Amino acid sequence: MSLTYWCEHAWLPDGVAEGVLIEVEGARIASVGQGPPGPAVRLPGLTVPGLANAHSHAFHRALRGSAQEGKGDFWTWRDQMYEVAAALDPDSYLRLATAVYAEMALAGVTCVGEFHYLHHAPDGRPYDDSNAMGHALVRAARDAGLRIALLDTCYLSGGIGAPLSGAQLRFTDGSAEDWASRAEELAAAYEGQPDVEIGAAIHSVRAVPPEQMPAVVEFSHRFAAPLHMHVSEQPAENTACVEMYAATPVQVLHERGALGPRSTAVHATHLTDVDIELIAQSGTYICMCPTTERDLADGIGPARTAADRGAQLTLGSDSHAMIDLFEEARAVELDERLSSGKRGNWSAAELLAAATGAGHASLGFPDAGLLVPGAWADLVSVRLDSVRTAGTRGLEAVVFAATAADVHSVVSGGRRIVTDGRHELGDVGSLLAEAMEGVR
Repeated sequence: MSLTYWCEHAWLPDGVAEGVLIEVEGARIASVGQGPPGPAVRLPGLTVPGLANAHSHAFHRALRGSAQEGKGDFWTWRDQMYEVAAALDPDSYLRLATAVYAEMALAGVTCVGEFHYLHHAPDGRPYDDSNAMGHALVRAARDAGLRIALLDTCYLSGGIGAPLSGAQLRFTDGSAEDWASRAEELAAAYEGQPDVEIGAAIHSVRAVPPEQMPAVVEFSHRFAAPLHMHVSEQPAENTACVEMYAATPVQVLHERGALGPRSTAVHATHLTDVDIELIAQSGTYICMCPTTERDLADGIGPARTAADRGAQLTLGSDSHAMIDLFEEARAVELDERLSSGKRGNWSAAELLAAATGAGHASLGFPDAGLLVPGAWADLVSVRLDSVRTAGTRGLEAVVFAATAADVHSVVSGGRRIVTDGRHELGDVGSLLAEAMEGVR
């Protein structure tokens, strides 16, 4: 089916243009031009490509609000996260993830990278279908109208040199070889389905011993799939890694072949100069999640330094303390101002590119994130007349002033999933509330 949209303003590869006509044929953009609206569907405000949420843990959404009570740090927060992880089954996870992904859609997200390690039943035994939880996430994304890169995660130990315990038991397959066997079955189930990418993840150096990493890397190579990993999120992680392996987490991953142009280092908050060079020279992406990193008091990563050395930046909402990719984007700049004492470290275009084209590419969808013929038909339209954006102009209005609440229309893969700020599934707030009953 062919449909034409008329964008009052649109961000094209060479900048913002007025009166842009975008013809959509099926799931793809057929043509991009300029002219009067005619009979086209009108999209007021500024239309940008679909946003890519490159790092998500859908079940963490149940912690919003409660995890902010009292004092603590990353490690005390992790205990609360484990409690939620222990409460989910395939049916309840389907309900929760569908609502979370619908919330993402309302915020302009058209593709999610789900870092998935809730593989088995709470006692660690596999479900009858060992990929039941993964299938639930794919169905949730489809129901909400998103493409998904399901980053199936290898998780084998409870810390460097520590056994698994408690909720961690449901995360593990026992060995990287057994993980790969299950992940291969998952990949086979979605072979040839363009809206799903089955990727791989090394949870962290805390959860995957170095000798187990090559099997995960080999899976990524064999399937030409994304490979993501948590890296240097906490100083304590770095200290323990150096004490055990006489190397930083980045160096351990490099030595095991885990860095490269399909790889993404998530957080990368506490890096040495050598770490930055290894990431940049290998073509590894860095996914920063500023709202989570500040919520957990993780610190401010060296985004500008890494980018200047050649690393590409992507963005994620991670624990979903909030879901707003515009906030993630501007937080990269605003946090950098706090640490550097300087303004203007990042342009609006650079930040939006991290949230769109670079993010999609890091998730295995390099043909998304741009308003050009042949790309996925993802159109996100942002109001320029709200109380936040009225009187502003240009790309800066969206990146530095707009919020998720200003998104009024979302077309994802040619399917209009948000119209006038309402998702096609209905009241997403009610869906979220119902899904979290009994989970926390």
